[in-house]
Amino acid sequence: MPNAFREVNSYFSDLIEIIPSITMEPGKTDDVEAQKDRIVETFAGRKIMLTGGTGFLGKVILEKFLRCLPEIAQIYMLIRIKKGKDSKQRLVEILNSPLFEQVKAERGMAALEKTITVVSGDVSQLGLGLSPEDRKMLCENVNIVYHGAATVRFDELLKTAVLLNTRGTKQMLELAKEMKNLLLFVHISTAYCHLEEKVLYEKTYPPPADPHKVIKCVEWMDDDVVEAMTDKILGKLPNTYAFTKALSEGLVEESMAHIPAMILRPSVVIPVWKDPLPGWTDNINGPTGLLIGAGKGVIRTMYCNENGYADYLPADIAVNAILLCTCNFIYFKDEKRVYNLTSSSEFKVPWTEIIERGRKITQRVPLNGILWYPGGSMKKSRLLHNICVLLFHMIPAYFIDALLFLLGYKPIMCRIHRRINKGFEVFEYYANRQWDFDNSSVIDARRKMNSIEYKKYQVHGDDMDKDEYFEACIRAARIYILNETPDTLPAARRHLRVMYWVDVFTKIFFFLLLIYVLASWSESFRTLLTDSATYVLKTIMK
Repeated sequence: MPNAFREVNSYFSDLIEIIPSITMEPGKTDDVEAQKDRIVETFAGRKIMLTGGTGFLGKVILEKFLRCLPEIAQIYMLIRIKKGKDSKQRLVEILNSPLFEQVKAERGMAALEKTITVVSGDVSQLGLGLSPEDRKMLCENVNIVYHGAATVRFDELLKTAVLLNTRGTKQMLELAKEMKNLLLFVHISTAYCHLEEKVLYEKTYPPPADPHKVIKCVEWMDDDVVEAMTDKILGKLPNTYAFTKALSEGLVEESMAHIPAMILRPSVVIPVWKDPLPGWTDNINGPTGLLIGAGKGVIRTMYCNENGYADYLPADIAVNAILLCTCNFIYFKDEKRVYNLTSSSEFKVPWTEIIERGRKITQRVPLNGILWYPGGSMKKSRLLHNICVLLFHMIPAYFIDALLFLLGYKPIMCRIHRRINKGFEVFEYYANRQWDFDNSSVIDARRKMNSIEYKKYQVHGDDMDKDEYFEACIRAARIYILNETPDTLPAARRHLRVMYWVDVFTKIFFFLLLIYVLASWSESFRTLLTDSATYVLKTIMK
C-alpha cells in the first residue's frame, strides 16, 4: 500500500487507519537547548530544492517550509509544463489552494513568491529538462535537496514508471553530485517497496534488479515490447510502483559513498490531521476515495482480512518527521541514513474498526446525492465477495445505467464499477497480507526534541481523536474534492433518510419475493411456511 494512490479506482490499498507515526515525550535538554527551535536553526539561510512539490505531500511540505521556517533563504521548485500551463502558472495555482490561506495571511503573497524560485524542468526527461543556466544556478546554490517527484499510479506503464521514478532519481543524484554546497540529499521513498520483507527495518535492501540495466532496457525498447515483458520483469512484485521505488532506493544507496544522502520511507500518506487545515487533501487517493465510494453507496463489499491492519500517516505528521530527520542529520550530526516514517509499531487499528468508524461518520456527515444507503461489509470469503460484487455492484450498475440511458443521460455506473474492480485487485493484495515496520531511528530522533519542537513539529499521536479526524476528512472531502458546501448538509441528511427507507423496503420486497419463489417451487416449503404462519398466529391469539 504505498505512499500515494490516485482516484477512487486507485487502489484502496490505502484504507484508512488514521494514525500518526510517532510518539514519545520530548527529551531532556539543558536550559539553553530547551529554549531553541533547532529545526529553524537547521534551515536558517539554507537554499532548498524540491521536486514533486505539485503533488499532495509536496504541497504540504512547501506550506510547512513557508509557514514554520521563514528563515529559509530560497526554495527552488522543479515544475514541469502541464496541460498548457507553464511552471509559474502552476505555482500560482498551488499558492491559491486553501492549504496556503493561513501562510498567505501571515506573510503575504509577495513574500511567498519572493522565497520561491520556479525552475522549469521535468524529472522524466533526459537532463531533467533543465536549461544550462538553471542547472548551473542549482549547482552553485542548493544546500538541501528533497526529491519526491514520482508517479504513484499502481497501473502505470512500466516504461513510464521507470523513466520517472528510477531514471529520474538517477539524474537527480547526478545533479546533486555537482552541487558545490550540498549538505543533504533526501529521497522520499515508500515503506511498501520491499514487499518480500514482512518486517521492514531501517536499513537498505538489495534492489529487485540492477537499476542501471533496467533503465537502459526501457530506454531502447519499444513501449509494446516493454509491456509484453512487464510481468516477467516485475517478478513477484505486484505493480510497477513498488518495483521502480525499490530500484530507486538501490541508486540512492550507491550514491551514499559520494554524497550525504538519506532515504525516508513514509507509509500511506493520508489527509492533514491538524495543521494547517484539518482533513485537507487534493485528491481521492486511498482513504478519501474509499470514504467517498462507501459514502455514496457505491462500494458495498470488499475482500479483506478484517483482523489485519495497515500503516497510515497524516500528511502533516509526515512532513514534521521529514524535518526532524533532516535536523537530526545536519544539526545533531547523526549518521543514520534510513528512516521508516510509519505508525504500526505503536498503533494498530484493525480493518473492522476502521469500517465501523467510517460508517458512523458518513451517517452523521452524509454526502450529497448518494445512490444508495451506505452499507455493506468486508468479506473473508472470496466467493461470497464475488457474489456480492455481482448482486450489489454490477447488477444495480446495469440497472441504473439503463435508466440513465432511457432518460437521455450518459451511462456511468458500469464504468465506475469496472474501475473500482480494478482498484480491488490492488487493494486485495495489500489488505490480505501483513507487513510491520521498525521505526527505532525516528523514535531516537524524537527523544532529542525539546518542548518547543515537540509542540511545533508534532510527530506523536497521543492526543488523536480518531472519530474527530475521520469527520474532518469527510467534511474536507465534501468541500475541497466534491464541491459540496456545508449549507447542503441538511438536504443531504434528508436524502439519506429517504434512502434508508428505500433500502429497507427493497430488502423486504426481495425477501418476500424469495419466499414466493421458493413456495412456488417446493410443496414441502409451502407446507412449512403455512404451518409456521399458523403457529405464529395461534401464539399471538393466546
